[in-house]
Amino acid sequence: MTDLLHLTIKGLLANFRAKTLSPYEYWLAVEARIETFEPHVAALYAYDPESARAQAKASTERWLRDAPQGMLDGIPVSLKELIATRGQPVPLGTAAVELIPAETDAPVAARLKEDGAVIFGKTTCPDYGMLSSGLSSFHPLSRNPWDLSQNPGGSSAGAAAAGAAGYGPLHIGTDIGGSVRLPAGWTGLFGFKPSHGRIPVDPYYVGRCAGPMTRCVDDAAIAMATLSRPDWRDGTSLPPNDFDWMDHEIDVRGMRIGVMLDAGCGLEAESEIRDAVLAAAKLVEDAGALVFEVEPVMTRAMLDGLDMFWRAKFWGDIRNLPDERRAKILPYIHQWAEKGADVTGVEAVQGFGQTIEMRKTCGRLFTTVDAVLTPTNPIVSYPADWASPTNDPERPFEHIAFTVPWNMSEQPAASINCGFSKSGMPIGLQIVGPRFDDMRVLKLSKLFETWTGGIKTWPQPPGI
Repeated sequence: MTDLLHLTIKGLLANFRAKTLSPYEYWLAVEARIETFEPHVAALYAYDPESARAQAKASTERWLRDAPQGMLDGIPVSLKELIATRGQPVPLGTAAVELIPAETDAPVAARLKEDGAVIFGKTTCPDYGMLSSGLSSFHPLSRNPWDLSQNPGGSSAGAAAAGAAGYGPLHIGTDIGGSVRLPAGWTGLFGFKPSHGRIPVDPYYVGRCAGPMTRCVDDAAIAMATLSRPDWRDGTSLPPNDFDWMDHEIDVRGMRIGVMLDAGCGLEAESEIRDAVLAAAKLVEDAGALVFEVEPVMTRAMLDGLDMFWRAKFWGDIRNLPDERRAKILPYIHQWAEKGADVTGVEAVQGFGQTIEMRKTCGRLFTTVDAVLTPTNPIVSYPADWASPTNDPERPFEHIAFTVPWNMSEQPAASINCGFSKSGMPIGLQIVGPRFDDMRVLKLSKLFETWTGGIKTWPQPPGI
């Protein structure tokens, strides 16, 4: 059973095709892993093993007829609970929301169902997806499988915990300031935030993307062929692409690679993280790229402006809730949002204007580079029960300065493991490419994974 859990999507599909393993047999292995690990990591919401068994049996029958429904037929997938699936409530990670079943599948869920994926449950997130943490007023506290005392990050907290714990090969998160990449970095996963609009989302808002979280680059690339099909509900949805998502050939000789070790504001990168990123940059340089340090694209004014805009927007979202419901919101988030009541319309617009400034600085940087390497996270880890790496609602976004600008500039970015701290926690390397050049990020990520060999030993349930 344990050996099955190491199979990639590519390996699983080969076995399904050869009839040496069925989707049902594989699902039972995943189900057994969830049974042993879930009491410790609390990654899942609306987990439905009975439905998963039925889906896996139906997929098995299709493979026996050599008639798979799509590229992901029979592959178990979890969805962040912010991603709607018809008939299930979307609690948004908070006890303040009424549990009303969704009427339709969100674009990501629709695409996965079209291709026969086995959607076995949702993954946890903090209230309204507004924290980089596994802390929630609705869900149990999600924990990092590498060290159960530590945070998996967020807001795709459960997705990261599920991926590192071995709950199948594919987990879909969402990302508006780093919520795919940050938890991927803290749990050793490959987390891919594509160009804005590459994977349609609904509801849409500025900077919001969905992306795969996997144990290897190939698994994310295979998933992109399904996830990137357009959907009219997202007005930013990009036209159909004819990418060969599995074409990972790239020659870095002569490429201009910028290394950004200073985010410009927020938490400074810890020494272990700086060292790991510099070691990764050295590999790229040794392969023939022109590697040089670049200045940050963020400023304190940008981060504070974004904070002001998000507080105002979020307060507008919750201010009309009945008092008894608003009181159920996680206190950290409620305390942060209350300051939004004092933000004037002019200040909110000025705050939003800082997202445009981010686009400008990111665009300017990419006139001088072909790709950028940065730390994903500035710190190695933090306690599981903290709401953020600072645990201070007055300093809520100090940890996102390396990740958030690429949401606002709509550029593809990924986090890939580049080593471990002395305490045994994963360290993430962020790889950023030009707008719309998702393939460049995937190719560079695959090349780096080839050099390092990727993570070979993943966490096991306690007692195993």
